[in-house]
Amino acid sequence: MAGKFEIYKDKAGEFRFRLKAGNGQNILASEGYKKKPSALNGIESVKKNVADPKRIVSTETAGGKWRFVVTSTNGQTVGTSQSYADERGCKKGIASVVNTAPDARTDDQTV
Repeated sequence: MAGKFEIYKDKAGEFRFRLKAGNGQNILASEGYKKKPSALNGIESVKKNVADPKRIVSTETAGGKWRFVVTSTNGQTVGTSQSYADERGCKKGIASVVNTAPDARTDDQTV
């Protein structure tokens, strides 16, 4: 099963997307957008920017967990990972996003 982006509305009525791996696990999530076209642009930005390693930034949190963000060319965060127990897990998560995002279809759950 190939990965997919799911676009949905949150409880506050904002549009969000999440990238799911082929096994159904959430591997990246967006912020909230007021309008659906903005969320769709965010998906396209993730697809484009994961090809550039400089656009993926991993950090260790104060609590010792690891996470990463995908940024656009203007430095804005367009997707955030889950938390990982260690750097190795974070690197695997990055690889999963890099391999999944470019060809992932979009499943619009708002229609």
